[in-house]
Amino acid sequence: MESLASRAVVEASFLLARASDRDRTAIQEYRQYCTHDTCPLSAYYWGYRPPLGANRTFLILFRLSTLAYAGQGFLNKAWLGFTIAMGCGCALEVIGYVGRIAPAFLAAGIYLYLFRIVSTFGTENSHIKQLSCPCIFILCDIASLVLQALGIGIASVKNQQNEDPTVANNIMIAGPAFPVITLLIFIILALDFASRIIGRICRLGHDALDPRHAKLPNSWQPKGFIVALSFTTLCILPRFVYRVAELSEGWSGHLIKTQRYFIGLEGAVVLAAVLSLSLFHPGLCF
Repeated sequence: MESLASRAVVEASFLLARASDRDRTAIQEYRQYCTHDTCPLSAYYWGYRPPLGANRTFLILFRLSTLAYAGQGFLNKAWLGFTIAMGCGCALEVIGYVGRIAPAFLAAGIYLYLFRIVSTFGTENSHIKQLSCPCIFILCDIASLVLQALGIGIASVKNQQNEDPTVANNIMIAGPAFPVITLLIFIILALDFASRIIGRICRLGHDALDPRHAKLPNSWQPKGFIVALSFTTLCILPRFVYRVAELSEGWSGHLIKTQRYFIGLEGAVVLAAVLSLSLFHPGLCF
C-alpha cells in the first residue's frame, strides 16, 4: 500500500518550491515539530489521519505478493514476462506514494495474460495478431507513464515560476485517463475473442482446439485462470477511473481528501487483483 506519509513529502515539496526563503524555513520547522499527537486534523496535508492498521496490512500483503511472484517466476520461467510485470507492480505498491504508477505494471501483466490465452485457444479467433496484442497495449501503458512524468515535471517548473499549472495538470490527468481507454478496448477485444472461442467449441467440440489443449475446457485450472483475469480487469479499471477523477478535482478536492476512497480504490481493489492472479498464476493453469 502506498505510504500516505510519503504523500506529505510530495505535497510539501511543491509548497517549498513556491515559497520564499523565510516561508520555506517556516514550512520545514512545521514539518519537523508537527507530529501525529500534537497537530490537529486540519493541519494534515491530505485532510485526514492515515490509519496505521490498514496501511500496515496492505504493506505486509504486497510484500508477500512480491515474494510470491518472484518464487512463481523462478518455478515457471515460461511466464517470466508476466511475473516481472506483476512483481514490479507489487514492489512499487510497497515503496510508497511514488508507487502510484504500479497499476500500469499490473495492467501490463493482464495484457501478457491475454497473449497466452490467444496463443493457446487459436490466433485465428483474434482480431489482433498474437505478438502484436501485448505490444500494442504495453506501449499504451508506457505512453501513460510518460504523460504522467511529463505532467509532473511541467507542474514543478510552473510552480517554481509561479505560473498557471493548468496545462501541466491536464497532462497529468491524461496519464491515468489513457489506460482507462486502453483497458476498455482490451475488454471489448477479450469479450469478442471469448465469444468466438465459445462458438467454435460449440460447433466443433474438441476439434476446435489444438490436440495439446483439447482437455483444457474441462479442467478447472484454465477456468479459474479466466475468472481471475476477468476479476483483475474489473478491479484495475475502477482504480484508473478513480485516479482520473481525483486529479481532475485538484490537490484539495473531495476525493483526495477522503480516506475511504483512497483505501478502497488505491489499496483494496489493487490488492484483490494481485492476489487473484497469484492464486491462479498462468504457470499453474497451462
